[in-house]
Amino acid sequence: MNATTTRGALLAALACVLVGGSFTANSLLGDYPYAGGQFLRYGLAFLLLVPFAGRGAAARLRALGTGRWLRLALLAAVGMVGFNLAVLAAERSAEPAVPGVFVGCAPVVVAVVVPLLDGRRPQRVVLYGASLVALGAFTVQGWGRTDGAGIAFSVCALVGEVGFAVLAVPVLRPLGPRLLSTVVCGVAAAESAVVGVLADGAGWLRRPDTAETGALLWQAVVVTVVGFVCWYMGMQRIGAERATLYSGLIPVAAACTAPLVGTGSYGAAQAVGSALVCAGVAAGSGASLRSTRRSGAPATCQRTSERSLERL
Repeated sequence: MNATTTRGALLAALACVLVGGSFTANSLLGDYPYAGGQFLRYGLAFLLLVPFAGRGAAARLRALGTGRWLRLALLAAVGMVGFNLAVLAAERSAEPAVPGVFVGCAPVVVAVVVPLLDGRRPQRVVLYGASLVALGAFTVQGWGRTDGAGIAFSVCALVGEVGFAVLAVPVLRPLGPRLLSTVVCGVAAAESAVVGVLADGAGWLRRPDTAETGALLWQAVVVTVVGFVCWYMGMQRIGAERATLYSGLIPVAAACTAPLVGTGSYGAAQAVGSALVCAGVAAGSGASLRSTRRSGAPATCQRTSERSLERL
C-alpha cells in the first residue's frame, strides 16, 4: 500500500469502529423517541460540521443539479434515517444479532454491485474476502430469535448500509467528505423531524435525561461528525468496494465495547469472528489494490464508477 491507500484504509477502519461503538450507546436510548433522537443527533452534527464545510461550499451546493439533490435526499433517507428505523423495527421482533448479521453482508453486496455498475466483473478474490468478513460478523454476533417481520426489516437495514456507500459515490467528488457529511446530516435532521411529527405527534421530542444526553452526544459528535467524515475520506481514497470491507469491524467493535456497559461479553466466538473479519479485510483489500495497480490510477477508476452510478 502507498501512503494514500494506507491512510484511506485507516480512516475507513476508524469510522467503522466508531459506528460499532454506537450500538452500545443505542442501548441507553431504548426509551427515547426514535425520530426525536435522530433529529437531535443529526441536527447537532450539522451545526458542528457547518464551520468545517470548506471554502466555496455555497457555490458547490448551487452547482448541484436537481438529480444530485434528490440523490442526497435519498442517501439521507435510506442510508441514515431509514437504516436506523429498519434496525429499530427489526429488533421489535428479532434479537439484535439478526439485523447485525444481515448488515454484515454489506461487503458482499457492494463487492458485486459496484463493479457491475462500473461495467466490469466482480473480482473473485474480493468476493472471497467479503464473504470472510460476513462470516466473521456472523461468528461474532451469532444468530437469534426472529420472525418474518424481523427478517424483512433486517433486509431493509442491509439495503440502507449498502445505500450509504453506493449512493454517495457520484456526489462525493464534487462536494468532498466534509461538505457531503454536512449536507446529508442537515437533510437527515429535516427528514427525522417529518417522520417524528407524522409517527409520534406532539411526543416526538422531549428533553433527554443524563444517560440519554451522553449517548446522543456520543452519536452526534463522535460517530456522526468524526465517523462520517472519516468514512467518506476513506472511501474517497480507496473506493466503495474496499471501504465497505471494513464494515465488518462494526460488530467486532460492538462486541468489544458491550462488556464495558454490561450488555454483553467477549469470548472465544467473538475472538474467532474478529480474526475472520481481519483475514477477509486483508484478502479483499490486497486484491483490490493489485487490480488498481494493473488497471491504472485509482482516480480514473473512481471517476468511471461515478459516471456509471450517475446514470442510475
